Amino acid sequence: MIAELLCVGIGGFLGACARYLITLTSKNFGISFPFGTLISNVVAGFLIGFIIGAEQQTTELSPKIKLFLTTGFLGGLSTFSAFSLETVDFLATEKYVLAILNVFLNLALSFAGVILGFAAAKLMFSAVKV
Repeated sequence: MIAELLCVGIGGFLGACARYLITLTSKNFGISFPFGTLISNVVAGFLIGFIIGAEQQTTELSPKIKLFLTTGFLGGLSTFSAFSLETVDFLATEKYVLAILNVFLNLALSFAGVILGFAAAKLMFSAVKV
C-alpha cells in the first residue's frame, strides 16, 4: 500500500508541476483565456487514451506504473477544479461567451484527446504486432 501511495504521490507531484509550467507558458499567449487549463486537460485526455489504448494492444502495464501515470501524473496534470473556477469567474464578470467557450472547448477537446489517444495507440501497436 505504501508503494502504491508513493507512485500516486510522486506522479501527482510531477503532473502538477507540469500543469504549472504549462500555465506559466500559456500566459505568454497574451489572450485573456485560461489556455493553461485547456492545454493541460486536452493533453491529459490524449495521454490517458493512449496509455489505456496501448495497454489493450500490448501486455498490461504493471499496476504501479499504471497508478503512477494515470492516477498520479495525469491526475495532477488535468484539473477539473481550475476549469470550473475559471468558468465561474467568466460568469461572474458577465463574460458569457467566454464561459460557454471554456466549457465547450474543455469538454469537446478533452473527449477528442481521449479518442485520438486510443486511436494513436491502436495504430502504433497494431503495426508492431507480428
